[in-house]
Amino acid sequence: LATGYVALDACLPGKGWPRTGLIEILVSRFGIGELYLLLPMLAALTSRPTARWCVWIAPPLEPYAPALAAQGVTLDRVLVVRLPAGDSLAGRSVASEPLWAFEQTLGSGASDIALAWAARGPRPREIRRLQLAAERGKTLGVLFRPLRAARESSPAILRMTVEPRSTGVRLTLLKSRGGTRGSLD
Repeated sequence: LATGYVALDACLPGKGWPRTGLIEILVSRFGIGELYLLLPMLAALTSRPTARWCVWIAPPLEPYAPALAAQGVTLDRVLVVRLPAGDSLAGRSVASEPLWAFEQTLGSGASDIALAWAARGPRPREIRRLQLAAERGKTLGVLFRPLRAARESSPAILRMTVEPRSTGVRLTLLKSRGGTRGSLD
């Protein structure tokens, strides 16, 4: 899937985003513009006649529908899953709920893409389960995590950092199966 950015496409295997599997995007803080990387792809996926769901799980900020529509995202194909209120749900910690919902979404086969935000965790074993669920459901999963997670290993097929700069952002490809590693400004 084309990223919409020629320089990024040139660095990625297959010259774009993978069609299935798990991608990790690591950021210094959520809301720095990391979604701009995905908007061309989200528009392309949601506007197809055979589009499946585009699911957003526990976004840290409320998605602004007019801005998404202005970028070409078909809102009828977008589903937002929010965190439950309170400290626990059926004996499980609220922190585990988004990962559970993400895994279920990835493995269901009902979505073209699922996006999830995880301020804490997940452990490598959980990331492996997410990767396997994405492959099983033929879904692209995008997991946004804090930048400090770059020190950890991951079974994700693609990992990148997004860091704000005065003139935009710097992307650093940490892991790319079959692609190149390095930074793009």
